[in-house]
Amino acid sequence: MSERAALLRGIRVWLAVFVVCLVLSGVTAFPLVTELHWLEDLLKSSASPAPEHMPALVEWVARVREGLDATDEQYPFVLYGTDWLAFAHLVIAVAFYGPYRDPVRNIWVVEFGMIACAGIIPLALICGPIRGIPFWWSVIDMSFGVFGVIPLYAVRRRIKRLEALTAPVPAR
Repeated sequence: MSERAALLRGIRVWLAVFVVCLVLSGVTAFPLVTELHWLEDLLKSSASPAPEHMPALVEWVARVREGLDATDEQYPFVLYGTDWLAFAHLVIAVAFYGPYRDPVRNIWVVEFGMIACAGIIPLALICGPIRGIPFWWSVIDMSFGVFGVIPLYAVRRRIKRLEALTAPVPAR
């Protein structure tokens, strides 16, 4: 396999991983109320060590579930916002088809994704306290940006190497 083909393959694998994670993150925002019930049941099950070892997590999930239940019952239209959040994840995932198809030409999409990942950190640090989110949960949110930038950084490096391989040689 040529170096160019190997780089292209690596770029596409990393992009596929990133897109799958982005789609899963988006799709799971649609059934939020149901998922919170499942998570709470799982955390409170007799097989779970969470109540003993992570009581703050169990309490937080119960509080969030209660809030979502009340919202769903009295103001279901508010949950429409999470539907838009899910949709945004899916739309952003589609944008990564550009670098999958033509990485050098569409490197800007990868760089946009890296900027978005970096933006998660100030968002969580500013809005988390304003909304009463526990700091440890904001750390979990920030981890999405940290872990999200890893495949994008790997893709960007490979695209830059691919670009150097395919750059025209200047005439003498």
